[in-house]
Amino acid sequence: MSEARESPTAVVSLHAIVRGRVQGVNFRDFVYRRAISLGLTGHVRNLPGMPSVEVVAEGQRERLELLVEHLRQGPRGAWVDSVDAQWGEASGQYARFRVTF
Repeated sequence: MSEARESPTAVVSLHAIVRGRVQGVNFRDFVYRRAISLGLTGHVRNLPGMPSVEVVAEGQRERLELLVEHLRQGPRGAWVDSVDAQWGEASGQYARFRVTF
């Protein structure tokens, strides 16, 4: 990665899979509210057939790192076993953050 991409304010993408008790506990709404408050774009969705949630988000690296911390904690009633986070270049394809089904 170039130095510009390594900067905490560089715009990058995050693809995260959150595993555990994360469905049926308002996890997607929790992620949505956190992402909006951090000024991020992208989406969150339940993965069918698995006790996991997928998060795709773009924004400043430091804000995405805060989102990852929120993902590790989850809302009341959730139990997070793991967060698999992968970083990449931002695509710019998202105008806002939303919950998808």
